Amino acid sequence: MSKSLINTAKQVLDIEINSLKDLQKRIDSTFLDACNLVNKCDGKVVLIGMGKSGHIGNKIAATLASTGTPSFAVHPAEAGHGDLGMITPGDVVIAISYSGESEEIITLVPIIQRLNIPIIAMTGNVNSSISKVCDVHLDISVEKEACPHNLAPTSSTTVTLAMGDALAISLLTSKGFGANDFARSHPSGALGRKLLTLVKDIMKSGDDIPIVGPKTSMIDALLVMSEKALGMVLITNKKKLLGIFTDGDLRRVLENKNNISELLIEDVMTSNCKSISVDKPAVLAVKIMDECKLNSLPVIDDGKVVGAINTHTLMQARII
Repeated sequence: MSKSLINTAKQVLDIEINSLKDLQKRIDSTFLDACNLVNKCDGKVVLIGMGKSGHIGNKIAATLASTGTPSFAVHPAEAGHGDLGMITPGDVVIAISYSGESEEIITLVPIIQRLNIPIIAMTGNVNSSISKVCDVHLDISVEKEACPHNLAPTSSTTVTLAMGDALAISLLTSKGFGANDFARSHPSGALGRKLLTLVKDIMKSGDDIPIVGPKTSMIDALLVMSEKALGMVLITNKKKLLGIFTDGDLRRVLENKNNISELLIEDVMTSNCKSISVDKPAVLAVKIMDECKLNSLPVIDDGKVVGAINTHTLMQARII
């Protein structure tokens, strides 16, 4: 029985994979027409669909909205009872119906057309009622459903979802919608937090910065480093950053020097150290630290030290 279930699962995936390959062959100038229609849209993209098509429409609307194309879904039955007012001139409607004969959608078409709102239809039948009255038709037909009875929407809903993804990402590309734009529409998500958080938002500043002058004894500099607990001390002349001394540097000094009590911090600091600007994304700090194998970074503004960050700081901010 277990082997039979595994074989069935693999057959489902084979059918759906083949359906997607067939869809790929149908991405042509008609798809480009749909993209152009949405790009010219001054309003929102409205998805309508009944049953499983409606569920897929909700997901497509969410993907469009999060990738720079304002969009929402309207239930066609509810539209006939007041929600049609949500669809206004300047919008574009994407009507999803595999058969192309959904009565709830057909009822709405004349009203939508009266508002001069273009309709993009996603159907599996180019000769269907909805296909014939739309402005652009996207063919989402499949050879067969993955259901053994060829009844339950399976490969057809997969293909419809993939067509929606193809449309959303193509529009994203044409709009030049970047990672920072995506982050702004996902401020509560992990990606949004990472891309929107700046160094100045999480750095240690003011009295929390471990700073000493170049003539400070190494012993006194170590006391400052221990007190501030950032695993480093920054050496400045009050105008600019001169160098850094870290926990790693301390280990190397202890291995190579006999009398550390006679050393000044300028004798053992690392000059020309890496730093990051206060207005840079915190993820850039992670990149610099990873590439250079560092655990901490001074933060500068116009050459002057204004803060400090380390791995623990970035972890607390959930950047890493």
